[in-house]
Amino acid sequence: MRAKGGGPPRPAVAGVLLGVLVLLTGCASMPSSGEVHEVGGEKHADTDPQVRVFGVKPQGGETPREIVSGFLEATTSDEADYATAKLYMTDEQAKRWKPQSGITVLADGAVQVQEPVPAAAAKDGGSTQITLTGSKVATVDARHAYRAENGTFSSGIRLTEEHGEWRIAGVADGLVLSEADFQRFYRSVDTFYFAAPGPGPKDAVAGRDDLVADPIYLRKRVNVLSNAVNALLAGPTDWLEPVVVSAFPAGIRAKEVELDDSQRVTVKLKGAPGGDSERCERMAAQLIQTVQGMSSTPVPSVEIQGPSGRALCTLHREDAGAYAPDKLVGASKEQYFVNAEHHLVSLSGSGTDTRPGAVAGPLGSGPFRVGSAAVRRDEHYAAALSEDDASLYVTELSDDAQLGPVVLRSVAADPKNRFTTPSWDGYGDLWIADRDPDRPRLLMLPDGTGSPVRVDVPELGDGRIESLRVAADGVRIALLVREGNHTTLRLGRIERSGNAAEQKITVAELRSVAPQLEDVIATSWAGFSRLVVVGREEGGVPQIQYVDVDGSSASSSSLPGISGVVSVAASERQDAPLLAELEGGVFRLPPDGNWREVAPKAGSPVYPG
Repeated sequence: MRAKGGGPPRPAVAGVLLGVLVLLTGCASMPSSGEVHEVGGEKHADTDPQVRVFGVKPQGGETPREIVSGFLEATTSDEADYATAKLYMTDEQAKRWKPQSGITVLADGAVQVQEPVPAAAAKDGGSTQITLTGSKVATVDARHAYRAENGTFSSGIRLTEEHGEWRIAGVADGLVLSEADFQRFYRSVDTFYFAAPGPGPKDAVAGRDDLVADPIYLRKRVNVLSNAVNALLAGPTDWLEPVVVSAFPAGIRAKEVELDDSQRVTVKLKGAPGGDSERCERMAAQLIQTVQGMSSTPVPSVEIQGPSGRALCTLHREDAGAYAPDKLVGASKEQYFVNAEHHLVSLSGSGTDTRPGAVAGPLGSGPFRVGSAAVRRDEHYAAALSEDDASLYVTELSDDAQLGPVVLRSVAADPKNRFTTPSWDGYGDLWIADRDPDRPRLLMLPDGTGSPVRVDVPELGDGRIESLRVAADGVRIALLVREGNHTTLRLGRIERSGNAAEQKITVAELRSVAPQLEDVIATSWAGFSRLVVVGREEGGVPQIQYVDVDGSSASSSSLPGISGVVSVAASERQDAPLLAELEGGVFRLPPDGNWREVAPKAGSPVYPG
């Protein structure tokens, strides 16, 4: 794993463990009793999931730099308890160190700078300090939440002599990993919780059975299934917690997590969860969706057992659809855009021989010229802006529908400072921003035509919302925010208070999703925890790519290049084709194909939402 100063290189120690279980590949069955059992597995295929890497123990006579290097390497091993890494520490420090407290991810790993410490700090006859420095790109907290975070990293490691050898006597809790090592040894897992969007006209039913993805990072080859289950039971990440709820009671843990030959999952709890069968079923819904997201093969069922092994409830795959996170997205994969005549048209499927057709009603024919539009997720209604972006209309998509009155109007003199393209959440509420410099505002219209509710964005500062896309779950919103000469992508949490008659809505805790991009041109939801983004890095050219909502790129697959993209559309159902607007028209990218033009002189592509 590393070369020793003045000595032969230290070999890497890797073991192929016979019988290692790979999640949901049917390698072997799991025992029915005992402690939490290891089940390996990948959301994305690993090159050799059965290879386990172990750190190398410290050797006699190693220098302080070698001790620190060996320690850092040992933290990347596949040991659940970091036993080898602790051998590089004094006995007392090994007892104090908490590796699970978080991770700092550095672009190119840590650089060591050795310096002496004051004599007063010296113990056991000798002491020295090595400072680790680097360029920070992200952190992962104790609840496994990833956060893109650019900055400078510096942390000291104090070493003393113990039993004649240098050992680490002082080091911060947590791990320090290079970005390459982090991507190699950790993986993204979506855990799921029920949306709690707050008061509103549909409060009695909103969010009751609607699951929201909460991505976390776990070690790839160390108890990944049981760790994912226990992370789910421990509750949502701090950022999402205010707008979701869990059916699991606080403090509950999994005693055993088992996977049988038929891919059925059984979770035995350490304590009694309480509640009725309905609550148990909701717990199972969170489990089956979390486990299913880690597997490329169907999970037939999840069974929850009490501490004695008695079955409390079982949720089968065919019944889990009632809780599926795509329930609010809508069943259709219909695509929409504005054609050369400024009418709204729709396009079905992903085949090369499909042709767009005008939608029913005044948006698809007649004198009204559509600037851009958003189709409600049930596809019964659409919100449309006039060609000059000054007037918002909401109309039914039916043959006998009328355009109706203006629902909202922007009075900005410059068309570029008027309305953004609107966006529907999964509960039928409409979101839109007015870019008027004299009166910038973010608005939510209940049911699309209700009295506008002004939305507070306290962290927006001097920034201006240039574009928005609200998630189907109604608790997350993606914003393109312009500050000065640059536009960046932020994710906000939608919090509601008050009552149905008088709502107060806040988009809280804005966080940067793609800090590596100096400018973002367009974005769209492209999965439960993924966005598609058109943007450019400093000095680069605009490119289209996927990013996860936590700012990581774990689930990103490469996209064929296409230049000149000014807007993009994707579905939260990831099997739907991607749409892009170029200056020359609308292009489509099927899941397994290449970009192909579907309509020249067209623009503003959207999926329902």
